[in-house]
Amino acid sequence: MAVVSSIPMMGESIGSMRFHGIDSPGSRSSRTEIMEEPVSRLIEEKVYVALGKDVAKNKTTLVWALQNTGGKKICIIHVHQPAHMIPVMGTKFLASSVDEEGVRVYRKMEREKVHMILDEYLRICQQRGVRAEKMYIEMDSVEKGIVRLISQHRIRKFVMGAASDRYHSRKMRDLRSRKAMFVQREAPATCHIWFTCKGSLICTREAAIDDTDSEYASPHASISGNNQVQTLSTPESDCPSNISRVQSNDSVQDLAHDGSLIGQSRRPSSDRSSDTDKGDRAFRAGPSGSDAHLRQFGRSESAPGLILVEENSDHSSPRSFPNENLDDAFYDQIRQAMAEAHNSKQEIFREVSRRHKAEEIALDAIRKAKQSENVYSEELKRRKETEIALAKEKEELEKLKREREEIMEELRSALEQRTVLENRIAESDRTSEELLQKIVSAVGLLQSFRKERDELQTERDRALREAEELRKIHIQTPDLRLSQFFTDFSFSEIENATNHFDPTLKIGEGGYGSIYIGILRHTQVAIKLLNPNSSQGPIEYQQEVDVLSKMRHPNIITLIGACPEALSLVYEFLPNGSLEDRLNCKDNSPPLSWQTRLRIATEICAALIFLHSNKSHGIIHGDLKPANILLDANLVSKICDFGTCSLLRGNGRTSSSTDFKGTYAYLDPETSSSEELTPRSDVYSFGIILLRLLTGRPALRITNEVKYALESGTLNNLLDPLAGDWPFFQAEQLARLALRCCETVGENRPNLKTEVWRILEPMRASIGLSSFHFGPNHHHRRIAPLYFICPVFLEVMQDPHVAADGFTYEAEAIRAWLDSGHDTSPMTNVKLSHTSLIPNHALRSAVQEWLQHHR
Repeated sequence: MAVVSSIPMMGESIGSMRFHGIDSPGSRSSRTEIMEEPVSRLIEEKVYVALGKDVAKNKTTLVWALQNTGGKKICIIHVHQPAHMIPVMGTKFLASSVDEEGVRVYRKMEREKVHMILDEYLRICQQRGVRAEKMYIEMDSVEKGIVRLISQHRIRKFVMGAASDRYHSRKMRDLRSRKAMFVQREAPATCHIWFTCKGSLICTREAAIDDTDSEYASPHASISGNNQVQTLSTPESDCPSNISRVQSNDSVQDLAHDGSLIGQSRRPSSDRSSDTDKGDRAFRAGPSGSDAHLRQFGRSESAPGLILVEENSDHSSPRSFPNENLDDAFYDQIRQAMAEAHNSKQEIFREVSRRHKAEEIALDAIRKAKQSENVYSEELKRRKETEIALAKEKEELEKLKREREEIMEELRSALEQRTVLENRIAESDRTSEELLQKIVSAVGLLQSFRKERDELQTERDRALREAEELRKIHIQTPDLRLSQFFTDFSFSEIENATNHFDPTLKIGEGGYGSIYIGILRHTQVAIKLLNPNSSQGPIEYQQEVDVLSKMRHPNIITLIGACPEALSLVYEFLPNGSLEDRLNCKDNSPPLSWQTRLRIATEICAALIFLHSNKSHGIIHGDLKPANILLDANLVSKICDFGTCSLLRGNGRTSSSTDFKGTYAYLDPETSSSEELTPRSDVYSFGIILLRLLTGRPALRITNEVKYALESGTLNNLLDPLAGDWPFFQAEQLARLALRCCETVGENRPNLKTEVWRILEPMRASIGLSSFHFGPNHHHRRIAPLYFICPVFLEVMQDPHVAADGFTYEAEAIRAWLDSGHDTSPMTNVKLSHTSLIPNHALRSAVQEWLQHHR
């Protein structure tokens, strides 16, 4: 029995059509699917390049993008920053203060300039044969504008500069531009960014994977069948592109014109059972009952595209079945069926060809639809942006209208004020005329005053000459001069002055004895009554008399007289007590300000220099401490208690008539071991007193606390808050000076006259305190005004400059301070807002005039 495979009817849909091929043992079936190319590959992606106004400097970035990104289309983007100052009549004004027409004209000029710059970039691209377009946005922040453009346009490839060309180096690997760092940090992760500098790639920020960019399968329908058709053969004239030859292990020969077999095909009997399908047409061979059958249609001239194959291997005849067993009618039916099958297959191939064309048209339509969707979304986005911009412009217009009304109101008030000012000007003119008359009279008075000044200067010179002569006389007769300062008092006078030593008049008491306040010869005095039971009482008495009766200094207590009968010493009365009491605010006394403390330190230094440089023999106090420093009514300090002092002989050694004494916290470590006083012993005690004036803390272990504060930068926390706000530079300078005075080795301590005084005296002058007439040099000094003194150098400024803290410094001093790494104020220790310096020309002129006048 022969079987012909079923042929689909013309009414069936092409998508469900099945094609059957030769099912030979060696044939392979395959399933073919037509996939659509992803639309994203069809749309050419642009490379965006951010460029600035300077074409010469930004050209290297554009050239790098043209040569290295592989983009066939470049988009130049630019962020324009509208100017805040509008030039009008040779002067620039704020845009808000210029009329709308002027701002609009200037903005138009700005935009035209931007377009000219962008056109220049486009010409560069055109010269290199690359398509390019331009895009720009107006924003105050360039980096924010770039990020906004990347987000709005969903930019995937972006190139921008990493830094200015002057920062480029071969070792450059990081971004040097604040804008580039901001874009790298804030730009969408889906954007791939190249950062370049001077035509070299500095770094790249890779884009993150985005699911929206994945490729989708083609919507083309696949052509398949249940029997897994391998190929379909058609005449070359019908569909040459789809023709392929049938592959089979059986030898197949061409059919004759009348349909008879020219060759034979042999197949194993095991393959024959699978040759029949449901719904196939069956054709019997004849009355002989032969099992020969037609398995498939093959290629022949009468039925193109089909091949006849016979499975009966026993026939020796060249025909597929015997003519004597088949009548002509039945044979005609076979030929008719074969012709119909051939026509059906040709129709099917035509339908397949039409379907391919329809699929190509559908694919083009899908591509165009995708492009249209993108264009529509972009247009929709631009429309929304335009609406938002229009709404903002409306708001700004309303705001400008309100501002205009406010300006008109201010103009009306300004006109009113103008009228008032004109009236005041008229009054000022009248007043100026009156002042002019007064000036004329004042000039006359000034001339008379100058004449009187000249006369006074002449008298002063005469007085100075007389004083110099008297000084020489006093030097020649020192005993006569000193005897004028000392008086002997009787015991009865001492007793009456103290009301018989009334306990209510006692103001102090210690190992040395008691101190009473009294009235002696109509003068309020302090009477020190030494302890007669002490073995050192008479010695200390005589020591103070010998020392204090022979010298006078404003900062050493004045010995008015003595009573040898009662071992009593009479001093000037100092109402403010000791420095120790004032540092501790005893009896709720007000604290000492930092200016007063600085003055007291200078006074103590001057007194010590005076003592150590005494011409006949130097004097070493030996027990210098705040309790032995008294303050008068004006808080002027005076050193007292010279009973334990030592005299410095010509051989450099000391001699003392008393046993060595001293207070531990203020005692020189070298003196403790050698029990011999030196001038450096007083320097050590003076250093401890300086630290106490700065901090207000107890003397014990104070040096260690100040050292730690200086090393850790916490000196401000250690300063005494009761003294007010110390100038940080002066406080730090005093602290370091005090620590030098407190060195354990005496040779490392500074000299009071050559080192310490040169630091303290300018500090005193810088706070407006008058120069001390009994300073170490004993000569008159001209003190410059406070604002002429540099707070750092403490000298008259030659080139004054104003810093960010508002203080004026010598240019050399403040530059050295800033160059050493400081970013704080030398006066307040507060961080400076900037490091710019402004020359103070007015102060410089005043200083030069003052120097010429006093030169």
